[in-house]
Amino acid sequence: MVLLFYFCSMKLNIDANEKELRKRLIHYLSQFIYDRRYQLFCSIVRNRTRYITLVLEDIYQAQNASATLRTCDCLGVQDIHIIENANKFTVDSEVDMGASKWLTIHRYNQFQNNTLEAIGYLREKGYRIVATTPHDSDCTIRELDLSKGKVALLFGTELTGLSELALKNADEYVRIPMFGFTESYNISVSVAITLYELTGRLRDSEVDFLLTSDEQEEILLSWLRASIRNSSLIENRFFNELNML
Repeated sequence: MVLLFYFCSMKLNIDANEKELRKRLIHYLSQFIYDRRYQLFCSIVRNRTRYITLVLEDIYQAQNASATLRTCDCLGVQDIHIIENANKFTVDSEVDMGASKWLTIHRYNQFQNNTLEAIGYLREKGYRIVATTPHDSDCTIRELDLSKGKVALLFGTELTGLSELALKNADEYVRIPMFGFTESYNISVSVAITLYELTGRLRDSEVDFLLTSDEQEEILLSWLRASIRNSSLIENRFFNELNML
């Protein structure tokens, strides 16, 4: 019992030390960008969320792929999960406008079919797997209950939508209401409409959907690293000054 307490206490101390070190590193790196830019980082990260995350299965058109990333950044959705079974996910920089630089992108491309790998990972993280479909029997984006827990929204390829495997393994199904002759929206439009509706409802709700302080600091550090030229050399200098190398 005493030994277990010792190891638990030691782990807490290590975690506390790592957090303090991260804070000091953030402060150190922040000196290498304009203060107004750093303050913008701090303002934006406070409005980021992982309560809703986006999952894209086999999106193959670079313009659509890039537009979805840009939408996620604009609406504060931090994590994007990309399943590459038959199609490689590519980004058009002119459409993306640098959005991918600020997002946390997870790729699943190690297996013949990566859909179950992605769904399994998200379930372990506590997400409800919500597949988007055009079926009338499914609930609409306005009816989706956001108070029941975190939501992973699955969108499929431009031509055929989600795979049967993705649909079979989903927990819930959601659709966007349509009133015209065509059967579906363009994939990037579908993502934009859905995320705009759901993030808007989330921000008007009492759900605790924002990132934790630790998550904010981790992302803030990644943004600083992505923004500072030769950031690894500057970090080495920081650790040298602390006599840690």
